[in-house]
Amino acid sequence: MTSSYASIRPLLWLVSLAIFMQMLDSTIVNTALPAMARSLGESPLQMQSVVFSYALAVATFIPASGWIADRFGTRRTFLVAIILFTLGSLACALAQTLHQLVAARVLQGIGGAMLLPVGRLAVMRSVPREDFLRAMSFIAIPALIGPLIGPTLGGWLVEVASWHWVFLINLPIGVIGYLVAMKVMPDHYAAHRSRFDLRGYAMLAFGMVVLSLALDGISGMGTPRALVMLMTVAGLAALAGYWLHAANSTAPLFSLALFRVPSYRIGILGNLFSRIGSSAMPLLIPLLLQVGMGMSPMNAGLMMIPVAAAGMVSKRLAVKLVERFGYRRVLMVNTVLVGIAMASFALMGPGQHLGWRLLQLALFGAVNSLQFTVMNTVTLRDLDREFASSGNSLLSMVMMLAAGFGAAAAGSLLAAFAPLESHGATAALHATFLCVGAITLTSTLIFWQLPDTGPDPKQIEEVAE
Repeated sequence: MTSSYASIRPLLWLVSLAIFMQMLDSTIVNTALPAMARSLGESPLQMQSVVFSYALAVATFIPASGWIADRFGTRRTFLVAIILFTLGSLACALAQTLHQLVAARVLQGIGGAMLLPVGRLAVMRSVPREDFLRAMSFIAIPALIGPLIGPTLGGWLVEVASWHWVFLINLPIGVIGYLVAMKVMPDHYAAHRSRFDLRGYAMLAFGMVVLSLALDGISGMGTPRALVMLMTVAGLAALAGYWLHAANSTAPLFSLALFRVPSYRIGILGNLFSRIGSSAMPLLIPLLLQVGMGMSPMNAGLMMIPVAAAGMVSKRLAVKLVERFGYRRVLMVNTVLVGIAMASFALMGPGQHLGWRLLQLALFGAVNSLQFTVMNTVTLRDLDREFASSGNSLLSMVMMLAAGFGAAAAGSLLAAFAPLESHGATAALHATFLCVGAITLTSTLIFWQLPDTGPDPKQIEEVAE
């Protein structure tokens, strides 16, 4: 270990703690949704807004996080992010209605949008080049541990205490993180202050928010169809406006030159459509296990461990598979496997043998994780240094936007299949699994556009999810 690496170890632990807090929060909530629904007097099949609002807030504020850190410094921005995330967690625990809970999740999401990018930026500017890979590998570990323990911890907290502790657990972590950040977080500023593309950001953010609300509005029985259509058209117009603005701007938020790179263009679109189905699964599986099959929150959380564990194992296979078969073939075959794995949950029922159930969950976790790893790699691999930062930011935004779309789509499908509940508690859920599997299969058409060439083994790299 070099002395320079030892000196930045406290910073790495701080950023790891922040990532762990964010990743834990994004997975711990799903198992507690049925308990939240009972407490707030809502239907457990219509709680997607709790997940959707957080993901949308993160996606909306990620594009601004880098500029804010450059303008006000990484230290001040990181401290504000911890405060917002912690206060949002407290507000979630104190919520008395679903609307209050959703508003608190938005506040939490604003803080979460700055935690990971600003923490990663501080590490990038503090770590010597020779130690960079080791440092980034270190802070990637919490991103794997959080999803592994989150669902089980959420189920256990619901059983031994209440769903409120799913959010209250963030308070001591936030206080510790704030105190440590006061001492170890460096205060980096941009060497040259750039002008923030406020007009482009406003159009992009408006388009994302309005389209997401339109998709979520389909699930609301009382939402007028005219309003849903109006929001859809307004959202598409805003995105088209941003596209035209970026084509003429000298310093757009995201340059259209990114999309001149074929692998990036295909990868970013494939990420968006493939992740819609994948992002619905963390919401749907706990609902199936608890509402459809009568499992306790704790047992439902334990059933999610094979998904995360198999995903961690399959990441190691990504490089070898791509080296042997190429990106196009791996993504096309694996996308089909992911879609089939999602649809197979329509066969899961109370009479299924435990061994088959665990195998089904593990297989889904393996192919789903492999999909994420290879998609991210093919998206970023051909970007040059000039576009690496903005390309990575846009990918992060698309990932969170797809997470929001996935939750909203799950809620809309469950609402559409609500009449099937007369045939059993799992009928609507089973039909929804078939649909999200079909949605994922459509992204095969996007990955089909990749060139069918075997990459140079030296160019293959695994991108941490």
